[in-house]
Amino acid sequence: MIRHLMHVEFDRQRGLQEQVRESLISAILSGLFPPDSPLPSCRQLASQLHVSRNTTALVFEGLVSEGYLISRPRSGYYLHPDYHLTPPSAAQDLLIHDETAPSWSTRMKISPSQQESILKPAGWKNYRYPFIYGQPDTRQFPIASWRATANWLHGGVRDPAWVVDHIDQDVPMLIEQIRTRVLPKRGIAASPDEILITLGSQNALYLLTRLLMNRETRVAVEDPGFREAINTFLLSETAIVPHPLDNEGIKLNDAAACDYYYVTPGHQVPTGVTMSQARRQQLLAHAVRHDAVIIEDDYDSESNFTLNPLPALKASDRSGRVIYVSSLSKALSPGLRLGFMVADPDLIDEARALRRLMYRHPPTNIQYQMAHFLAQGHYETHLRRYHDDSARRWDRLHDALRTSLPECNMMAGSEHANAFWLSTPQHISTRQLTWRAAHAGVLIEPGARHFLGDAPPDHFFRMGFHAIDPQAIAPGVDVLKGQLMQMG
Repeated sequence: MIRHLMHVEFDRQRGLQEQVRESLISAILSGLFPPDSPLPSCRQLASQLHVSRNTTALVFEGLVSEGYLISRPRSGYYLHPDYHLTPPSAAQDLLIHDETAPSWSTRMKISPSQQESILKPAGWKNYRYPFIYGQPDTRQFPIASWRATANWLHGGVRDPAWVVDHIDQDVPMLIEQIRTRVLPKRGIAASPDEILITLGSQNALYLLTRLLMNRETRVAVEDPGFREAINTFLLSETAIVPHPLDNEGIKLNDAAACDYYYVTPGHQVPTGVTMSQARRQQLLAHAVRHDAVIIEDDYDSESNFTLNPLPALKASDRSGRVIYVSSLSKALSPGLRLGFMVADPDLIDEARALRRLMYRHPPTNIQYQMAHFLAQGHYETHLRRYHDDSARRWDRLHDALRTSLPECNMMAGSEHANAFWLSTPQHISTRQLTWRAAHAGVLIEPGARHFLGDAPPDHFFRMGFHAIDPQAIAPGVDVLKGQLMQMG
């Protein structure tokens, strides 16, 4: 039993000692070692796992010093009494009986799980051709320079300021790097009290929803649009007012004036259309005329590889009506979940107070590390490589689509976006195409969920190009073409 229990599939990219320790701790915390029986000896475990006795001895000594095990002379290693788990028979008595358990479904005041949302398979890496949007090629991550900033952060000669609770404050070094290095590239000038660090741009949208919106609020959104933003606004029972798009961006309607206008002008989600300069000026004037506020989601400000992108809307704001939210992790590592918001100091103060009630502040160690990553120029170096790589990938997918799928049209005005928004002939259901393509190893995203209304069009789909191996782009499009042809 112990032999089976302690079988380890070693990963060559990780240390042996680390993996042996991880397996032992997992077995201890799972209650799989009897409390009064010795664990296998160092020699037995080393022989069983085909590692050196020194490796297992170091692991056992470490677990003793940390209180997981105790050592009995001439007897062996045993579980520390703190890890003698409740016997199974007694644990059964603690199970909640159905007849006395609360009815959680009747207690829920909201049900976010029931909202229409964008679904992405958790196992997307297992697809041969993952044309998925919003996921990076992990091989592009600058691991060496990121490790260097981690070494700087954890250097013993420095006061570890990131260890303490900062209550509701952000790391000044990161605020300064955003203010002086990131925002000027978007044409934005801001003071430190106008900037708040968030757990990604979507966290900023949640803060704004709780602060500014209720059931009397009217929010204009793009249709099709970013479904997760719409779902966030709906948490306050906000009235959502869809606005159609053309190849210049959102089309305004004076007869349907709203309190807030949520837009993605850099590259509209999901179509990739860049809002024209004329439409931007029209939107700013419209907001002044109707005493409205614009929420600018510049989610791809750093990942935008357009040669000369237009400045942010916030850069042209002369009346303080634009709230700017963006991300620091989109082009680096989406898993970092690090973003920021730029707005009037009074709004930032209230957002900071609300954030404090939720999670106080984003982890300070990550803030310090990102600040140093920016200050040392590593971020800018990574962005240059990322932009060059993105441009090559875009060209490759564009050429493959033009050659193999000429019947699928790309929306005008969306050139060099971080995904392709495509339409099939009207009789083709992209939900069915997505299902068929997935079974052939091709992962695409159907577009219907991005639309509001009861009968969304079913002939749009989206294809990303960052997660897939560039060499697999053309073959993947050919496989998709085969599935499309079989649908007539």
